[in-house]
Amino acid sequence: MTETLLSRIGYDFGAAARGIGRLMNNKEDTKAVFEIMRALSGRSIPNGYARLLRSQEGGRIAYDRVELQPILDDHETLAKLPEGSVGRAYLAFVQGRKISAEGLAEESRATGNEIDSLHPFAWYGRRMRDVHDLWHVLSGYQTDALGEACVVSFSFPQTRSLGFALIGFAAGRELQRILPGRPVIKAVWQAYQNGRKAAWLPVQHYERLLAEPLDAARKRLNIAPPTYYLEIPASERDGVPANLKGTPVAA
Repeated sequence: MTETLLSRIGYDFGAAARGIGRLMNNKEDTKAVFEIMRALSGRSIPNGYARLLRSQEGGRIAYDRVELQPILDDHETLAKLPEGSVGRAYLAFVQGRKISAEGLAEESRATGNEIDSLHPFAWYGRRMRDVHDLWHVLSGYQTDALGEACVVSFSFPQTRSLGFALIGFAAGRELQRILPGRPVIKAVWQAYQNGRKAAWLPVQHYERLLAEPLDAARKRLNIAPPTYYLEIPASERDGVPANLKGTPVAA
């Protein structure tokens, strides 16, 4: 396992293309997402871990090596946090969608179990996996098709993982084709810009962040509001134009 983690520095564009094809046919295919990320991770994980070590706070986080999944799935503790906090917003987000950090972890294991190995890079990879839905909450994007395209575009400059860029570009292009009158590409590009301008999120102390007021956290982290995303009606963000809603399906 360690050898694979240390030596994965290339890209498998064939596997990524196959994953994109599946994902475009079914936006719920989380396994395809992880296959794309695996194929295009390059040196994003070792580089991210090295960056973590270059700051005092990051070094302490790496030394403690706290696992975030049990913290994010402790709904009883999250429910005791103040109303309006990041943790309460996250709790409402996952409970409303019947999702969990553990569920995301199980999906990631479907493409290989090295993510669970006892290696610093594997721990950092788990950290990046487990904060995905928390980044949804911080960035303001929902789990509709456009929201997913935007949150991965937001994640690309934070992680430098090429898989995020490919998914965001491909999904944004397809949604723009379906919704030609809506600012889809602008929303995806703004998400990238918001991620680029925000503070570096992998070095955040998430146990403390969960108790912080959401609005204050966004301001401290310099996360701008997703204005173009919010311009598009929520009913259309899954790629269904308003003029097609309610149209009978031919037998």
